[in-house]
Amino acid sequence: MNSTFNILRLQISRQLHHWEIAASELGNLEHTASPEAWTSLERYVGVSLRKNLSEAVNQLNREVRVVRAMYEAARSTSDLDTVGRQLLAFRDRYLKTETLVDFYGHAVNTRTNNTLCTNLRAFDILAMRSMAQLLEPLGKTTPPVLTYLDKGLGASILKAGLRLWDGSISAVATIKVTYHNRRRPTSLIHETGHQVAHILDWNTELANVLNHELGSSSVLRGAWSTWASEVAADCFGFVHTGFASIAALSDVVAGDATTVFRYNVGDPHPISYLRVLLGVEMCRRFYGRGPWDELGEAWIERYSLHLASPIIREILETSRSSLQKIVDLCLLRRMRAFNNRSLADLIDPLRVSPQSLERLEVETGKALFTSSRWIWSECIRLIGLTGLKFVTHPEDSQTIVKLQDQIMSQLGSSVDSTYTPRVA
Repeated sequence: MNSTFNILRLQISRQLHHWEIAASELGNLEHTASPEAWTSLERYVGVSLRKNLSEAVNQLNREVRVVRAMYEAARSTSDLDTVGRQLLAFRDRYLKTETLVDFYGHAVNTRTNNTLCTNLRAFDILAMRSMAQLLEPLGKTTPPVLTYLDKGLGASILKAGLRLWDGSISAVATIKVTYHNRRRPTSLIHETGHQVAHILDWNTELANVLNHELGSSSVLRGAWSTWASEVAADCFGFVHTGFASIAALSDVVAGDATTVFRYNVGDPHPISYLRVLLGVEMCRRFYGRGPWDELGEAWIERYSLHLASPIIREILETSRSSLQKIVDLCLLRRMRAFNNRSLADLIDPLRVSPQSLERLEVETGKALFTSSRWIWSECIRLIGLTGLKFVTHPEDSQTIVKLQDQIMSQLGSSVDSTYTPRVA
């Protein structure tokens, strides 16, 4: 009996030491990202993120100390069996916390050189200010933002306020910007729209509105109410950056007919065919005729409805005839989430109409792209302006890229003492 007990105790001791060391070392955040990368973060972002991670690691170490105490108190093989089970449970807990630390470490560590660091700080500022424009008038705080670059086709967000892998609550909104869209970052504003909708519970309200007011077709109402969260984020991107957001979206979701007409029940993303045409309808509703009409015509020509299955075609045809009403419900309908105002009341889409953006450029001249004061105050509209230029003058893309890099460099290097975000 003693021999079996001692053998089992030795095996568990080895495993326990292993996981104690692993848990202890997980708290050294400089092992996951360079000290320079951590230092590059804005103080309110770095403090919130470090606190979040430290609390998760501290909880992990408290739990392993409980397992250690159980091990020290074990007096029988049955006791050791219990310790062994607890140790396996702790291992699973460790791996969840490791995933958490690794995710944020990777995000921070994309700030590997001065150019990328400056670019990402500019994205941080754009994200914060896009949210603050809606949240602050409503008396809500804006969560800290950490942006990072990664591969892939589309951007994504891990929202602040969500439960993370280890069970803790995220204190920072972490937004992935894709490498290919660095110079056309309207998708960044789409992602901050998801965060704002989460804070205001806009998604639920919009889903209910669409479900109750889109006519008699239960299929139509069901589909669009399911898509409410992505539609809300598309609307948020539109009111901030105008046609640039719609054109960039169409470039990302384009594909063969199978892809563009794909409909998965329960998927929050609208059918790509409809998603682009909804954006075109937003532009028509607020700006009249313009280059979006050509985009819409080309989109319809390229993706003829006869390529869709009969079931999907019914949803597409019914939806197309309802797009104007959907735009009005999304952008002009007064919402409880907005204190009984509409999204367009709070953020006027006309500020990023082509006419407004062109007037801004004419009135400010070259200073708009060189003055730190102008870049700071108009940074979001500048994304709309450079995005519009890219769409309407693709032959000048190299010049526009240089212009965008110049804006991001100025913005990411700026320190404006007059702007202090109301962060949570």
